[in-house]
Amino acid sequence: MSSGNSKLLVSCKNKSGAEKHYLPALEAAGWTGPTLLVAPGDPAPDLAGAAGLLLTGGYDIHPRHWDADEPVHSKAEVDAERDDFELPLIRAAWERNLPILGICRGEQILNVALGGSMIQDVPDHYGCEDTRHQHGTPEVPDMHHRVQLAPGSRLRSLLGEDVFLVNSRHHQAVKRVAPPLVAVGWHLDTAHPDTGPIIEAVEAADPKRWVFGVQWHPENLVNLKGPAGDAARDLFAAFVEALG
Repeated sequence: MSSGNSKLLVSCKNKSGAEKHYLPALEAAGWTGPTLLVAPGDPAPDLAGAAGLLLTGGYDIHPRHWDADEPVHSKAEVDAERDDFELPLIRAAWERNLPILGICRGEQILNVALGGSMIQDVPDHYGCEDTRHQHGTPEVPDMHHRVQLAPGSRLRSLLGEDVFLVNSRHHQAVKRVAPPLVAVGWHLDTAHPDTGPIIEAVEAADPKRWVFGVQWHPENLVNLKGPAGDAARDLFAAFVEALG
């Protein structure tokens, strides 16, 4: 499916990586329209002809974007240039009510752009082992832990699964959910007495908006058999359908 000449914007750090790992998932889901890869250093894209926005994975977000006084964590690898490129892009896409899909860092920067905050280091915050959420590669995904979706959520309806295994390659996570979003997915085995279980998925509170973010990497799972592959394919198919 494509939306006439409307282009899909894919925001990334490395365009060749996005072409290798994200575009095949979109094409397999039926996207046949034009795709524009944008990265820090590019001119701000014109959203007037955009069908939607995909936010890809990458490095960490600077804490100044949610708290001017919070220092950068010693384990954080901040990509300030990408922050500065993506934050206004996300807000502009939100203002235009474009479909937005955020993946891993993409979910995180979506949350920050709309007023949320982040846990800068998962092992430090949750007191878990350093490797709990750092497994596998894009080429060889390690199906490492389960995600529980909220039964009444739109994401649950789109993916057709309540609980399924996901891959996990991150050390930051959503802390305070942005006011226009709601948390709809969790890894229940990583929890904190103050912040609850680690958030694995968010969606727009307004059901008229197609805006979702997931902490795992479904682009690496679309060729798998079983519930995880089904959920990944369903997510991209729903995104492509929303693009019109």
